[in-house]
Amino acid sequence: MKNLIIVESPTKARTIKNFLGKNYSVIASKGHVRDLPKSSFGIKIEDGKFIPEYRTPRDHSKIVKEIKDLAKKAETIYIATDEDREGEAIGFHIATAIKKNPADLPRIVFHEITKTAIQNALDNPRKLDFSSIDAQQTRRLLDRIVGYKLSPLLASKVQRGLSAGRVQSSSLKIIVDREKEIRAFKPVEFWSIDALFDKNIESTLVEFDGDKISKMTISQGDRAKEIESRLKKESFKVGKIERKERKSSPSPSFMTSTLQQSASSALGFSPKRTMMLAQTLYEGVKTDKGTMGVITYMRTDSLNVAKEAIEKAREHILSSYGEKYLPAKPKYYKSKSKGAQEAHEAIRPTIVDFTPQKAKQYLKPDELKLYALIYNRFLASQMNSAVFESQSLIFESRSGKFKASGRKLLFDGYYRVYGASDKDKLLPDLELDQEVELSKLDANQHFTEPPSRYSEASLIKKLESLGIGRPSTYAPTVSTLVARQYITIEKKQIIPTEIAFTVIDLLEKNFPKVVDSSFTSEMEEILDLIAEDKADWQKTLSDFYTPFMKSIEEGKKNIKSLKVVVPTGEKCPECGEELVKRKGRYGEFISCSAFPKCKYTKNLGKTEKKAAVIVEGVKCPDCGGDIVERFSRRGKFYGCANYPKCKFVSTYQPTNKKCPECGEMMVTRELRKKQIFECTKCKLKEDA
Repeated sequence: MKNLIIVESPTKARTIKNFLGKNYSVIASKGHVRDLPKSSFGIKIEDGKFIPEYRTPRDHSKIVKEIKDLAKKAETIYIATDEDREGEAIGFHIATAIKKNPADLPRIVFHEITKTAIQNALDNPRKLDFSSIDAQQTRRLLDRIVGYKLSPLLASKVQRGLSAGRVQSSSLKIIVDREKEIRAFKPVEFWSIDALFDKNIESTLVEFDGDKISKMTISQGDRAKEIESRLKKESFKVGKIERKERKSSPSPSFMTSTLQQSASSALGFSPKRTMMLAQTLYEGVKTDKGTMGVITYMRTDSLNVAKEAIEKAREHILSSYGEKYLPAKPKYYKSKSKGAQEAHEAIRPTIVDFTPQKAKQYLKPDELKLYALIYNRFLASQMNSAVFESQSLIFESRSGKFKASGRKLLFDGYYRVYGASDKDKLLPDLELDQEVELSKLDANQHFTEPPSRYSEASLIKKLESLGIGRPSTYAPTVSTLVARQYITIEKKQIIPTEIAFTVIDLLEKNFPKVVDSSFTSEMEEILDLIAEDKADWQKTLSDFYTPFMKSIEEGKKNIKSLKVVVPTGEKCPECGEELVKRKGRYGEFISCSAFPKCKYTKNLGKTEKKAAVIVEGVKCPDCGGDIVERFSRRGKFYGCANYPKCKFVSTYQPTNKKCPECGEMMVTRELRKKQIFECTKCKLKEDA
């Protein structure tokens, strides 16, 4: 009889199968095999107890049958789902779905999918962690309670298609609050006095008439011009020279949040894209040693690294870079994240010898970029600090002092692994009391800037600092806000829609806990306590449910409708009541004012739609007609005004430029953050 190993992912199953002999079968559950029903609340409340009514979704019934059939023939059944709360819960549901006692099945865990890790896990099985399962179940039920009870209220009071959620709504409030700050911001004027001395040394005024000059000290142009006029008449000398050595320490290996932030800023990847690529690298790719996982588990809030991995890194640093780059002792890091699960590992490469240079021939371009980011960060974390010399010069006259700053790299340290270092900004060698000539002096007007909008990366950093959500929830939270049309993302900036303001204002007034970041953070801490068997999950649900449902009932009665309703002056053809224009999830429509008693609706006619915008100076290459902007659910595109007679369409903006190779129309598009021309036929590319 064969042993059976059950994982979540088919890719993971294939990779593990490569490491094991004929005595093992490996099958993937393809995620959760049981969940709360989509069509009903799915939670029974009896005698104050919350009883989830789990179901096997239709699309998972076939795989459950396959697992059952294999389980009947198996000598030993191993649960090998991911080592986090979600993985424990998936394992519990798999066991239940195949009619096995979850407490009886051996549970194997590993942080990386390598032959050594899998064999070690098989040699050291444990049992499912029921406290972690309770914590996951509590989170699932809390989210169902909020979503299932609050979302319909939003739909009835504001607009159909809206939703609310514990993490989702508190995250949206953070975005809306920042936008309110930006809208309320009033710029403040300030001035700087900037000078250019001999040898193009740039400097800024830091003292005048014995008073320190900070950023906001000079607030009026007249005062700035007066200072400028006086200083231009004075002579300057070197009043002070300072040189100090400063160290720059390497950052620790990535955890989920920092990986998503770095991949966004360095590679331009969205959190969702980053996690998809990381999942592939974790579950298994081709390498020079066969198919295997090349990074450790990518959903983690820990900075711990296995001692064996640190030793391998130190050996590699010594052989590749030399003794001066290797610290005397290994470096260990500890996470500052609230509730970090320190038993887990940070994200690191599984094989130090599988360098990015080797990986080039095995990984796809984006996989390689992310792998190199992870690999270099891990290796750098175990190297010596870089050493810089910070330099400063003070130029002084009778009335003022100007400061110039510079920096020189003395030892590259961990920068060596990245193959580049910050450019030196060197100051020339000058002597104390040496006279210097003032080449240029200007009084420059500035205005304070409003706070910047969140990017996906900076929002994740904010959520992490507040303790909202966990590594597995960051990317899905942003995706949900986009899907619900609460936010748009333009040039990496998160912009809340007007409906987001309406929803947050309603929630703040009537359901303050749902959008309160401190409450959401405290709930995460309670979930951590449940996972540690230090809190009761049923009491947690009860403490939340009772006051929450009271607020829901009060909201149904007291919250006034915020729906936008505009009378049309027409009568309903079915009941005679007035027809009104309403705003729905997909735009405006006409309906009866007697809704829901009368359900008459009609779409707005073509006259209600925006007139097509003609692209000036560009004609259709197929029929010579005008090119116009059009819109679909997928966004803006360009088509011929003679549609449907002419079917010309382009995702990118057409131009009147002809391709030098084939003579066809060229369009403009963005490639690697750069505007280019591209032929619609032969795909020739030119710089725009």
